[in-house]
Amino acid sequence: MNKFIPVCTPLLIGNEKKYLMDAIESNWISSAGKYVDLFERQFAKFCGVKFGVSTCNGTSALHLALTAAGIRGGDEVILPTFTMIASAFSVCYCGAKPVFVDVNSKNWTIDVNKIEEKISDKTKAIMPVNIYGHPADLLTIRKLCNKYNILMIEDAAEGHGADINGIPCSQYSDISCFSFFSNKNITTGEGGMVVTNEHHLYELCRYFKNLCFPLQGPREFKHEDIGFNYRMSNLHAAIGLAQTERAAEYIAMRINNGEMYRKFLSKVPGISFQEDSPGYKNTYWMNAVVINKEEYGHDRDELIAYLNESNVDTRKLFIGMHRQPSLIKYGCKFDDEYLVCDMLSHNGLYLPSSSSLTKEEIFDICKLISGFRN
Repeated sequence: MNKFIPVCTPLLIGNEKKYLMDAIESNWISSAGKYVDLFERQFAKFCGVKFGVSTCNGTSALHLALTAAGIRGGDEVILPTFTMIASAFSVCYCGAKPVFVDVNSKNWTIDVNKIEEKISDKTKAIMPVNIYGHPADLLTIRKLCNKYNILMIEDAAEGHGADINGIPCSQYSDISCFSFFSNKNITTGEGGMVVTNEHHLYELCRYFKNLCFPLQGPREFKHEDIGFNYRMSNLHAAIGLAQTERAAEYIAMRINNGEMYRKFLSKVPGISFQEDSPGYKNTYWMNAVVINKEEYGHDRDELIAYLNESNVDTRKLFIGMHRQPSLIKYGCKFDDEYLVCDMLSHNGLYLPSSSSLTKEEIFDICKLISGFRN
């Protein structure tokens, strides 16, 4: 393949430039300005909830949500071991302990059958992760949270537009956190958002994200609590508003990508995909595959090298949290075998997933994968 195909690039075909120029010409380029408020409202509406609080990135959104939820030192938060490390780090920032559960072998989200055994009197929240665009089993997790009176703090960084039985995922959670990094279905380049239906959590997120300046009254430089500077700029919010206006279109493109990959690779031995659960809308942030060397004839790393030589960019799947030196140093306990996570980490990769991919490009990528086996 002559043309280089990156693993994922942003698509900016709406009002991004128009809104950016308006923000620049109005001289409102910092965290004040109309686009911050407009983006927060529009994205919360997109998620089917009342409130949105923008942040400077997805990691800060998670930390902000945990802080607003009252997670502190000595507390525990349950989350999957197969995730991006920001999920775990955000818990550590609070001085709390992440407690890890393996994922299921079908859709690769947290194994809900293994959560309850990890709940203790220190457990304050469960953090499901909507991995690669597929929702976790939020219905079962909601029941567990209600049973034990703990919070569901959803890591939806990869799940823009995902739903269960037609209901947006954020409606199942106490609070949901999104990333708008450049490769996400909806992007601001860098940015994040916390969304919720709970007014008190909304107010606390607003308070902590802006150095704990009072929400009402004159701004005097007196701070009652330790807060963070997690504000999003008006420039980033201008891009985010334009992206949200076309969210349905961008997500449909990602879903179309996923369907084409599955169609073209369905008969290639040794290639398996994340399975879609009935009633669960997968928005295909990334199209991940697992390689069975015995059936395919090559291992994952050999395929990656071949695709890279052919100008096709790829990425390996996440390394499990139980394999992270930083979390071992932090004192996390890993007293289980995380077999599914290790299998995914050792054998999985994701393929180019840009919204703008053409059918011809996906077909050519799949032809390379199929041909390499022969």
